[in-house]
Amino acid sequence: MSNSSNLPPGSAVPAKPEGGPAPHFLGTRIRGLRKRRGMTLARLASLSELTAGYISQLERNLAYPSIPALFNIARSLGVTIQWFFASEASPTAEDNGYVVRKNSRMSVHYEDGIVDQLLTPQPNRQLEMLHSRFPPGTYSQQSYSHEGEEAGFLLSGSFELWVSDRHFLLNEGDSFSFSSQEPHRYGNPGDVDAVVVWVITPPTF
Repeated sequence: MSNSSNLPPGSAVPAKPEGGPAPHFLGTRIRGLRKRRGMTLARLASLSELTAGYISQLERNLAYPSIPALFNIARSLGVTIQWFFASEASPTAEDNGYVVRKNSRMSVHYEDGIVDQLLTPQPNRQLEMLHSRFPPGTYSQQSYSHEGEEAGFLLSGSFELWVSDRHFLLNEGDSFSFSSQEPHRYGNPGDVDAVVVWVITPPTF
């Protein structure tokens, strides 16, 4: 699964991203699931290879997680990152399970303003599709891996991708695909937002 190393405590919570859900969703969901699992902060820290202080910051909404950190927390709690997505709007009864409207996308926010929006309805089946936005200069610093396969299409901006020992620089209109079991990380080297439509199957992320 993940091979990321210990991560330092996160930085202070940034301003709420435009159009995104309130930042309290993520910390509340992490803490609530941990308590339902009957797991102490120290135990979650040990399982996720993070520090208890760092997780405490997340639960108290004093920091946003890195992507690998949230992946490790989710794995340790027996869920996927998708479990932590939240929305301020609910789908209509007609759309539920089939259609995701732009104003009801479920989102999760990471450190440095990186945002994932879920484009497929919950519960999904054999794949999940994400709309990922990376502000200029933001990176997933630690490589991680998981079961499955993934592919992406760069809607705008530029994007760097590392898969095992391979490095790729992508520009608008480029696409990619790789086995999720290969360690991977990525980021935005440009001076405008990079926007990627990402597909993962099965939905192990």
